[in-house]
Amino acid sequence: MYQFFVQPTQINIDDKRVTILGSDVNHIRNVLRMKIGEEIAVSNGQDGKEYRCGILSLEEDCVLCELRFVKEDGVELPSKVYLFQGLPKADKMELIIQKAVELGVYQVIPVAAKRCVVKLDDKKARSKIARWQSIAEAAAKQSKRGIIPKVTEVMSFRDAVKLAADMEVHLIPYELAEGMDRTKEIISALQPGQDVAVFIGPEGGFEESEIREAVAQGMEPITLGRRILRTETAGLTVLSWIMYQLEV
Repeated sequence: MYQFFVQPTQINIDDKRVTILGSDVNHIRNVLRMKIGEEIAVSNGQDGKEYRCGILSLEEDCVLCELRFVKEDGVELPSKVYLFQGLPKADKMELIIQKAVELGVYQVIPVAAKRCVVKLDDKKARSKIARWQSIAEAAAKQSKRGIIPKVTEVMSFRDAVKLAADMEVHLIPYELAEGMDRTKEIISALQPGQDVAVFIGPEGGFEESEIREAVAQGMEPITLGRRILRTETAGLTVLSWIMYQLEV
């Protein structure tokens, strides 16, 4: 079943009507060639609910649907997971965002760590973020998420640590950290409702000064095992562990 995102104002519970606008209209009419009566799933990107609808009419500028029922038990993880991703080279960020959204991440925060090779000026950053957000939306549709995870503006490491300081759980993989038992202990102790910060360094990892800064804010570096993982692998590994622990 195909899923589409709309604004909350496009869902009228009282009249049992849902109106789809924008580029999805052409996709439904001319790409998918859907017919009147076919069922689709709609989400407003905010409340995590799935609104199951049947197509009533296919207009030039909108698709009008009948609201059939609301599925309350959505597909979201019971905790908000924030991925603080050090800016990687080339197009790796696109893959990271796509897979992170599929694994249930709540928000992606690009971080300009000291060892980041990529440097974005304001114009390039705006263009990149718009592109990354479109990838997040496409991945949310594909994986039938109830929300569209936000990709924020690029943040310095110091600002990222300050943002994460109030979150209950902090996972900062670091190649010099030791003790896989401690990593397993932290993951197994995760509880629904906790906000979880996952920090992933760029190619080359975090500098020692950045780790010291994080530790000063009460965060504890962890190991992901004996092998050194690429930046595009490390975050997805941690998110997979979190999903395994929290999925119900």
